Amino acid sequence: MKKILIVDDSPTMLMSIESVLKKAGYEISAASSGEKAFELLQGGLKIDLMITDYHMGAMDGIALIRSSRKLPHVRFTPILMVTTESQQEKRHEAKAAGATGWLVKPVEGEALIKVVRQVIPGT
Repeated sequence: MKKILIVDDSPTMLMSIESVLKKAGYEISAASSGEKAFELLQGGLKIDLMITDYHMGAMDGIALIRSSRKLPHVRFTPILMVTTESQQEKRHEAKAAGATGWLVKPVEGEALIKVVRQVIPGT
């Protein structure tokens, strides 16, 4: 089973994304902040995909992506950013940090699954 780490400071968004992905057969780990997600990854959590929010507390999605990309086991892991931001410059910033893709909230469940299947090989 493929494992996905979802990171969002909104409990509603975490529950919503987790529900959609679990129904589609994915194993989920969740973190309510960039710092908590990075701690999990530093602790050796192996994932096939990370989905992170852009706007969070002290460690936003961009900082989380930059830090995560320095970890050998996350270097080539797909990372999707899900956010209310739709500005092109924000997308470029995320891509430069190492994001694989970008989804604008609210994300339709089927659309999310379609993108997840595109970025995780063999699903």
